[in-house]
Parts: sequence; structure tokens; C-alpha cells
Amino acid sequence: MRAVAQRVREACVRVEGEPVAAMGEGLLALVGVAAEDAEEDADELARKLVGLRIFADEAGRMSRSLLDTGGGLGLVSQFTLLGDARKGRRPSFTAAAAPERAEPLLERVAQRARESGVEVVTGRFGASMEVSLVNFGPVTILIDTRRAF
Repeated sequence: MRAVAQRVREACVRVEGEPVAAMGEGLLALVGVAAEDAEEDADELARKLVGLRIFADEAGRMSRSLLDTGGGLGLVSQFTLLGDARKGRRPSFTAAAAPERAEPLLERVAQRARESGVEVVTGRFGASMEVSLVNFGPVTILIDTRRAF
């Protein structure tokens, strides 16, 4: 699984102009599921997201996680993170999991994060979404459970 995790002051997801998710301070993660991903990848991504130490402590150092700050986690499905643009100008998305495989794995990430005590909001799987956010820092971290980067 791949994620683009952004430390945010606030974020909102809309579908057809209607808000479906909103959050205050925390972490917004755009998540792509690869065809070969399994439950272990979902579990690892959830652990990584809730434990990612990118929030400031009293000294201003990034040493606190969502578990320490009580911040929320927003998860938005984004299959285009698996896009391969190495050849030509039109990306290939063949590495992305089919929706019937991807959706349960994304739900598992959300469930595992909730089990750790983090409040989780999600976009609407498969919908055309408008995501707005205020990236704080800015801080943006790339995560890949297969450690491709």
C-alpha cells in the first residue's frame, strides 16, 4: 500500500458538493492499494500512520504521533498513487488493486487505526471526491508498505 500523509490543521472531503468527512488537526492520508497487497499491508500502514512522529513536542521538535496528540486521521482512497508514468505520457494503473480487493483493505486500515484509539474519517470509496486541506508546516511524508521508497 502507498500513502501520501499530510499533517493538517483541517481537512474536508466532498462528494457532489456535499461534505462526507471533515476533521480538525491531524493527519490526512491519500491511500493507494496495490494488486498484491494483503491484510498485513493494511495493518502495517495503520500502525505507521497512527505512530508517525511528525507533530511538535514542547521544544518544537517533531517527536509526537497521533497517539500522543489525540489528532484525527483522514483516509481517502486514491488508486492513482499506483500510477506508472515511466513510459509515455499516459500513466498505467495496472498495479492498482481492483475495487473489490482495495475497498476491504482500506476499511481494514481505518478499523485498525480506530482500534488504536484514533478518530478516523474517510472519503467515499470509488466516488469522485473533492479534498480540501490546510497542510501545516508543510509536512508531507510518502509511505510504501513494500518499501519501494
